[in-house]
Amino acid sequence: MPAITIAGLINIETTVTVSEFPIAYTPVQYPFFGVKTTVAGVGYNISKALLSLGHSIKLCSIIGDDEGAMLTRAELDKHGLTTNHLLTSADATAQSAILYDPSGKRMIYTDLKNIQDLTYSIDQFKKALTDADMAILCNINFSRPLLPIAKAAGIPIATDVHAIADPDDDYNTDYMQAADILFLSHERLPDSPETFVKQLQERYSANVIVVGMGGEGALLAVRDDNYIARHPSVYTRPVVNTVGAGDSLFSAFVHGMATHHDPYKALQAAQVFASYKIGGSGGADGFLTASELDHWVEKV
Repeated sequence: MPAITIAGLINIETTVTVSEFPIAYTPVQYPFFGVKTTVAGVGYNISKALLSLGHSIKLCSIIGDDEGAMLTRAELDKHGLTTNHLLTSADATAQSAILYDPSGKRMIYTDLKNIQDLTYSIDQFKKALTDADMAILCNINFSRPLLPIAKAAGIPIATDVHAIADPDDDYNTDYMQAADILFLSHERLPDSPETFVKQLQERYSANVIVVGMGGEGALLAVRDDNYIARHPSVYTRPVVNTVGAGDSLFSAFVHGMATHHDPYKALQAAQVFASYKIGGSGGADGFLTASELDHWVEKV
């Protein structure tokens, strides 16, 4: 499998199941086995998904020198992910708390600590790029200076800018300019996904753009084929928690592009992968292996 270098967030994630939104006030609730703390974050979620799909992964991230860091290192060691590219320059490891109901709706609180003010070592990133076939640079601030490094190395770049509302979004412009594969969410789009994608294509050079649309599926745009079309969602198993659905769609799509370079097959498999993943309870749970994914693609 192709080797992939990832720069992105790691955080300690606590998920809490609730009966419904809005939440009615009560002093105490007892959701037995409904509270879970794990290692998560976009960078880790993507790394674990791609590791499950068989790729060699190097994860570049910044954590603290605290209990969260101990948990993070133990979790990475458990799954065979190297910790050689983790920097401990943050004041504390980032954390998130996620409330989710039986329908999959969720409310996320993310505390990045001081990570947005930190930089990642350029020399360390260059080491992590050695033998990489693709780079995934998540839109966390410390990834920004790494974009030109990956570009200069001639390594394809994939990124997800998540929920944006402006094709000239100040925070994400650097990522969109560098991306060969660009992902985003439909949640804040001011126009139809088709209209917004065309605006992106006018400004940026990414050959492949995917807009995740939740239960409505995804829109795929391939510049070389002059192709823009919606692809409906698929069903594999009941939804438990939609946290991490976008990360899993992105991960499996990158897997397909890195292995066979066919965006149409990649999206088909990615939708199956994401559908199965949201049957798990946490952002880094419920990932299929490559052989399991192939099996499910044939079934649906």
